[in-house]
Amino acid sequence: MRAARTATLLLALMPALSWAQQTAPAATDTSGQAASNEEAVTSKVPLEEIRRFVAVYNAVRAAYVDPVDDKKLMQSAVRGLLLDLDPHSTYFNKEDAQAFDEQANGAYEGIGVELQQQPDNASMKVIAPIDDTPAAKAGILAGDLIIAIDGKPISAIDASEPLRGPAGSKVVLTIVRDGKPKPFDVSLTRQTIRVTSVRSRLLEPGYGYIRLSTFQADTGSDFQKHVQQLQKQSGGQLKGLVLDLRSNPGGLLTAAVQVADDLLDKGNIVSTRGRISISDARFDATPGDLLKGAPVVVLADAGSASASEVLAGALRDNKRARVVGSRTFGKGSVQTVLPLDNGDSVKLTTARYYTPSGKSIQATGIVPDVELKPAAAPAEDALPASLSDYSEATLPGHLRGDDEGTEGYHAGAVLPGDGPINDALAELKNPGSVAARLKAEAAKAAAVKPEAKPEAKVEPKADSTPEAKPAPVPAKP
Repeated sequence: MRAARTATLLLALMPALSWAQQTAPAATDTSGQAASNEEAVTSKVPLEEIRRFVAVYNAVRAAYVDPVDDKKLMQSAVRGLLLDLDPHSTYFNKEDAQAFDEQANGAYEGIGVELQQQPDNASMKVIAPIDDTPAAKAGILAGDLIIAIDGKPISAIDASEPLRGPAGSKVVLTIVRDGKPKPFDVSLTRQTIRVTSVRSRLLEPGYGYIRLSTFQADTGSDFQKHVQQLQKQSGGQLKGLVLDLRSNPGGLLTAAVQVADDLLDKGNIVSTRGRISISDARFDATPGDLLKGAPVVVLADAGSASASEVLAGALRDNKRARVVGSRTFGKGSVQTVLPLDNGDSVKLTTARYYTPSGKSIQATGIVPDVELKPAAAPAEDALPASLSDYSEATLPGHLRGDDEGTEGYHAGAVLPGDGPINDALAELKNPGSVAARLKAEAAKAAAVKPEAKPEAKVEPKADSTPEAKPAPVPAKP
């Protein structure tokens, strides 16, 4: 796929933003001849609402108990403009915008965790820790809530990337985790995070394993290199591939499209649709399958979101891969980063994406072909109970999904460890074997489950008096 094509979506709305900035000052009331929908988006500003905003702005400047800096006040107003939109739209000041770009490019200084600011501004939810970073090594889990940093409440921290800092510096997080009786502290040392988004190894002779932990600028090219290395180790051709997308929070859509294109000879990969035509796009595969038709199994779980779901949906809908694991997160929206002339940026949800079958997975996720359950763990090592309902559908203010609320919906689970990899390999080698085994195990468990028996009734002996009746003896289970 041509590089220019894959870069289109991320840059698509820049002209629209410029247009909006140029036309916004020319405010008009809503009377008059109706313009086109797209023109109305950028050229018609409700004057009464603008007057109300200016009145409140001036009241704060004039009467608030302490003086307020104009720039800070305006930044707060702009952040508030995005606050009641979906949870993925946000405002970045210049420093935060730079940090976001660094993360997308795969190198930054911090602890290595994907965060979601909560609407109450009192906590941040961990979407997923990044492999082999201080966060992952310290045991930070998807679903954890960070309520304080270095003892300072989240609500008092004025930054969207508060965990960034010089490599070598320490930071203490106060964590709330379901299943723990009270908040606890975790101390970490920041480091330069050079995110290795692709890892690989041979599981067995001829059967490869590739782990994609995130989608960043070089993920597509790195994926190609790892496939070639695995093929070389296997004597030129792989018999099959397990593609692990567990707890992959997403990233650049174009990187996921490139990986899908490398595994498909033809067919649609993904399409996007927004309010204005410039946010509509369609990505199709070009000839050339790196694996030459060798079977693929995609391993996903509740932490697989956004670009991960694009890739899983594209491969399954094109009948190129089977999905094993649990229901995915359900983030079916596209965010575009819109740079402003002062160095700040707006990350704005601009479109929904649709898998090749034409379905939106917003707030519903991708249901696996073979559903796995988390392995039982000791109480002290158990995952947070909140992960039993960890999904886009639980985020306050999320976009409504086309199929949201359908009967039988249940959120997926996070599936850590090597057990799911072994199941994915078994399914790769013998399709249907894992589902059959799980069905047999469930039937066996149901058969041996003890049934409650009625209490045994003990009759008194003939020579006993009523007062000497023994107490009823409960039946053995």
